[in-house]
Amino acid sequence: MNIYQIETAQNVQILQTPASVLSRMLAYLIDYAVLIMYTIITVAILAAMDITPFESWATRLLIGLPFLLYFLLFEVFMNGQTIGKRLMNIRVVSIDGTKPKFSSYLIRWLLRVIEISMTSGSIAIVTILINGKGQRLGDLAAKTSVITEKRKSNFSKTIATDLPEDYTPKYPQVSLLSDDDIRRINEIYKSAKIEGKQDLIIILAQKVEKQMNIKANEKPLFFLKQVLQDYNFYTQG
Repeated sequence: MNIYQIETAQNVQILQTPASVLSRMLAYLIDYAVLIMYTIITVAILAAMDITPFESWATRLLIGLPFLLYFLLFEVFMNGQTIGKRLMNIRVVSIDGTKPKFSSYLIRWLLRVIEISMTSGSIAIVTILINGKGQRLGDLAAKTSVITEKRKSNFSKTIATDLPEDYTPKYPQVSLLSDDDIRRINEIYKSAKIEGKQDLIIILAQKVEKQMNIKANEKPLFFLKQVLQDYNFYTQG
């Protein structure tokens, strides 16, 4: 599989490895298996309640809506991943390395009907193989790509931190930070942590959130540590 390079507005060069067609197919099969299991369990519960499946609009929606909205909702709320994608360690990202907007996920979802549902995935597979950047038609229209999160980048190290082999990054938006940004964050983080300056940690975390255009769902100290580790992950060779 080819590796392609992107460059952020901060002149941070990032090497992205597109997810292979095989890994995407396996992720899809896992997701489809999840939907089948949901249907079996739902039908069994309805039968136990003496309710005939598909007899009313309510039961049709209960069974049918997950098939319709599964990929859109999971990618939106799981930061570019479905259950299958997470197990295969792949993720949807914008071609500039940042987190896709809702509109991007929506475009991918809408074109999925043509590429995958109506043609059994043949259009998507051919487009991915020809494109070389892990993009099907939906990705091309949404300016996204599906990448593998295995460590295969060639950045120069900015901070020396040993990470476990199975480490999973949480914030691909660290690509918006430059080497100098990370050095300053690391210095302030370590100093404030040693001196117990919680107020400085909070202010720093807020500034980093703003620069990365995200809202962290964890305490400032743990958020900053995660950012430093994620940057190190993406810049290790």
